[in-house]
Amino acid sequence: MDETKETKMGQIAVMQPEPQPIVACTVSRDVQFFDLLIEDMEEALGERWGDLGFEDALAFLEQPDADTLEFIAVALNAEDEGDLGLISNVISAAKAKGLKVILIAEDVSPKALHQLLREGGDEFIPYPLPEGELSQAIDRVLAEEPPAPPVAQEPRNKLKATGDRSGVVIPVQGMAGGVGTTTFAVNFAWELANIDKKNPPRVVILDFGMQFGSVSTFLDMPRREAVLEMLSDTEAMDEDSFMQALLPFESKLYVLTSPADLVPMDIVMPEDIERVIELARTNFDYVVIDMPPVMVEWSQSVLEAAHVYFALTELDMRSAQNTLRLKRALQAEELPFQKLRFVLNRAPKFTDLNGKARVKRMAESLGISIEVQLPDGGKIVTQANDHGAPLSETAAKNPLRKEIAKLALSVHEHNTADADAAHG
Repeated sequence: MDETKETKMGQIAVMQPEPQPIVACTVSRDVQFFDLLIEDMEEALGERWGDLGFEDALAFLEQPDADTLEFIAVALNAEDEGDLGLISNVISAAKAKGLKVILIAEDVSPKALHQLLREGGDEFIPYPLPEGELSQAIDRVLAEEPPAPPVAQEPRNKLKATGDRSGVVIPVQGMAGGVGTTTFAVNFAWELANIDKKNPPRVVILDFGMQFGSVSTFLDMPRREAVLEMLSDTEAMDEDSFMQALLPFESKLYVLTSPADLVPMDIVMPEDIERVIELARTNFDYVVIDMPPVMVEWSQSVLEAAHVYFALTELDMRSAQNTLRLKRALQAEELPFQKLRFVLNRAPKFTDLNGKARVKRMAESLGISIEVQLPDGGKIVTQANDHGAPLSETAAKNPLRKEIAKLALSVHEHNTADADAAHG
């Protein structure tokens, strides 16, 4: 009887599954404040996760039991900003152990969030969690990363700071999405950089599209980690650190890419933008700024620093309505709306009399002057952007390229004449 009972017990023991190892932990002051996180962790991992407080996490990460972990999910809200030092230590300890870190934040200031991202956060998700976002973030951080290219492949800026310039600041902003703002900004900057073969001006393009800026894509460049580091502490930024954050394109045009990671638009304050523009202006002859298609707190700083502000539109209702709204907003705040120079992209052809009449009516109804009309460059423009090359290198005879070159020449001649008059 005893032998049979013992055999049955042994069979039961064999049938009992081994407990699955813990592969993740949430780390928070109290995970009950993040009930949606609990639900999403259970949905994604079943029972293969645990929960820790901030101080407990530091101790646990030093234990052998933590060896099975693959990532931690750090959840915090505004009340936790007083413990940023402790939270940073948890993230550092996790990174030292080779773990991925997902940040889940509710009402946390951009400055605090960026500090944690800089400490080693791999992903950021706002709380309440968007549907399915946690699962997607887990997949992204655990995906096998491609081998990093050799450092030698990344071009380095060898141009030295001079601090002796008084550059012309030229922002470019679209009045609607998809009007060709970045295409114009990149090609305009490139034409300026090549405007004088004997005495080429120093030209830099700043990509202020903090989230989805694509200047680096249009010039086939990597995004620099140094950009976010510099923007996060502009008080410590000097000429050398600014120049080192730039990348050269064909040793003629210098580029400040948008950050490598998706960051909040207000990760920088007006004073940060002012410092960046000032360093660019004193080290380059032309500072072209690719602006995001939104107005943010620091947009005023760019407008006030600008010598001329190109506003790109198309001949459609959305561009017209947005132009009118921007005009009202700037005039209501007594900001220098007169700095805006309106550029109509994909303008009607010379023989399109009906289209020409529509352009005139649009300008009159908005109370603006459309000073530059750019032709539609066709599919070859998109192809050039996808290949990461300016139009002059891939389609020099394209009508859009020719008009941008004419505009760059006009700006340069006007600036040179003003400089000669000032010195005369």
